[in-house]
Amino acid sequence: MIEHPFQNPELPTEKRIDNLLSMMTLDEKIACLSTDPSVPRLGVKGSRHVEGLHGLAQGGPANWSPPRKVPTTTFPQSYGLGQTWDTDLIQRVAAAEGLECRYVFQSPNYGQGGLVLRAPNSDLGRDPRWGRTEECFGEDPFLAGSLTRSFVRGLQGDHPKYWQAASLMKHFLANSCEDERDFGSSDFDERLWREYYSVPFRMGVEAGSRAYMASYNAVNGTPMHVHPDLKTITVQEWGQDGIICTDGGGYNLLVTAHKAFATHEEAAAAVIKAGIGQFLDRYVDGTRAALAKGLLEERDLDAVLRGNFRVMIKLGLLDPSEAVPYSKIGQEPEPWQSEEHRALALEATRKSIVLLKNENETLPLDRERLKKVAVLGLRSDEVILDWYSGMPPYRITPLEGIRRELGAEVEVAHALEGPEAVRLAREADVAIVVVGNHPTGNAGWAKVERRSDGKEAVDRQSIDLEDEDLIRQVLAANPRTIVVLTSSFPYAINWTEANVPAILHMAHGSQEQGTALADVLFGDVNPAGRLTQTWVRSVGDLPPITDYDLRKGRTYLYFRGEPLYRFGHGLSYTRFEYADLAIEGTETLRVGFNLTNAGTRDGEEVAQLYVRHLDSKVARPIKELRAFQRTMLKKGETRRIELSVRVKDLACWDPGQRRWVVEEGRVEIQVGRSSRDVALRQTLSIGGRKRTAREQT
Repeated sequence: MIEHPFQNPELPTEKRIDNLLSMMTLDEKIACLSTDPSVPRLGVKGSRHVEGLHGLAQGGPANWSPPRKVPTTTFPQSYGLGQTWDTDLIQRVAAAEGLECRYVFQSPNYGQGGLVLRAPNSDLGRDPRWGRTEECFGEDPFLAGSLTRSFVRGLQGDHPKYWQAASLMKHFLANSCEDERDFGSSDFDERLWREYYSVPFRMGVEAGSRAYMASYNAVNGTPMHVHPDLKTITVQEWGQDGIICTDGGGYNLLVTAHKAFATHEEAAAAVIKAGIGQFLDRYVDGTRAALAKGLLEERDLDAVLRGNFRVMIKLGLLDPSEAVPYSKIGQEPEPWQSEEHRALALEATRKSIVLLKNENETLPLDRERLKKVAVLGLRSDEVILDWYSGMPPYRITPLEGIRRELGAEVEVAHALEGPEAVRLAREADVAIVVVGNHPTGNAGWAKVERRSDGKEAVDRQSIDLEDEDLIRQVLAANPRTIVVLTSSFPYAINWTEANVPAILHMAHGSQEQGTALADVLFGDVNPAGRLTQTWVRSVGDLPPITDYDLRKGRTYLYFRGEPLYRFGHGLSYTRFEYADLAIEGTETLRVGFNLTNAGTRDGEEVAQLYVRHLDSKVARPIKELRAFQRTMLKKGETRRIELSVRVKDLACWDPGQRRWVVEEGRVEIQVGRSSRDVALRQTLSIGGRKRTAREQT
């Protein structure tokens, strides 16, 4: 029943918000600056925030204290989802998560959580020492932006008027250093701001996201919670007109850590005037004091509250339920128990696994030739959840997955480490060593057990793998040793790469971790995951983690050394050939080529297109990813692939003119299997205009 104009879905959104704000008291407006913009007196039920980087979190290691812990479909960490290089899959994963989010929020059995999901994390993994690498899609802005775009679309759905759930991206901007995040400044030039750090967020806004979280850090000396770019760029240029929120405690840190303001009322006024309309903090007293002292006016609150209510309207929370297509979700059986969601978790996990090395076709293993298998290592019989994981309805560990795969005909022995592990390796036909980090460091807040562990609030002190000692011992006992590195970030596994015949990488967290791993080990699935970061050989290859100037040799875009594994690397059990490159078009380059599965197994290939600027007058990356496609081919099959690149996307940012400029000159189009393994290349000229000498400086 419609009692007030703001409840009428036929009225324009801004008119509805005008009416709602006119009816609210000042106290109600202050209350709606929280993450729960509800107005009980007027019957307005707002949506709270929930976590959901790789599945809805309603119970897990972080202990967010939901009213009731709810098991939900749990996919691989974002780092693993990134390694799928599969935009369609990411959209389906996010759609499933959005459905479960609606279900828990609306079901009479639960009625908890919220519809604003703090996901995806659109920060870029520019340094493997970053403790929160597990939360990101990788180091490349185009790849991370493409996956962000898919995640946003999946969560929010494809209805023309309403959203299934709202995607709140985090953390804006350049937030990839934990040890100084409360007070540090990420410093870099305007071109890197535009061309690198902000790209995934811009692509997310373009895809429809209307919510993001400001980061703790400062950028070029100004804390992001009060940075003018929140308004001047994200709102005025990109069209972000929804929720902008603080990070947890970020408002308070403006006074205590950044020391940008002497009082909390000054900080509250600055935060709201910067465009932030939701606080994850104790903000009420500071806001009231700011109003009392004239630092804020009620109209300042109205301006930011409009964004909160725009999102609530898109979620259908101010509309009669019969008008909202998602209102019936919650009446059917629990979706995390469905075969569809279980199968999706398995598909995502299979696709996330990267074959790093496979000497002499060690993999896949032939189960018919095995009598005894040793499964070893600290991570061999567990599925570990990270800080933002939900609570999966079940967990299949590597050991369990391998035992299920082999059945009773093959003996599967198990030990974690030590002399027993070495003995079992010596007796087995093959030894499978499953090692890696613990996502929470197996310790309390801001603590980890190992120097190589990292998580929120803790950057890694080492990228060496402590478990290499166990690998050495096992390999000495059995030359048929396979290493499965289950980790949230890269490791400098130099000895393992040089000596062990086969190495796989997968991320933590999936409820189907063991099933997917066994499928790959025994050839039921041909791996096609690809790395999303450069794996360096040593921390000596990296600039200081607090240095945000990529051009000093960070990421595949600017690193000129010889890494352990290149960005985009990943092997297959079959062999793919590229041929007959042809490029057509002017405003959009249509890059076509033949892709052939020339091997003996069906498999997927991730074709990657890079652009190299040959005549640029300014510093450009060594090469840049500009298109990719994951394609399944049966053995012997050839398919014509076409990748598209808009010429305007080859522009660089001109700080003098404050606009994007396509430089005139030659570019080399490279197509291949990774950033290093280029199969086809062609040089062509693109338009634009020449810069003046003044503009080139």
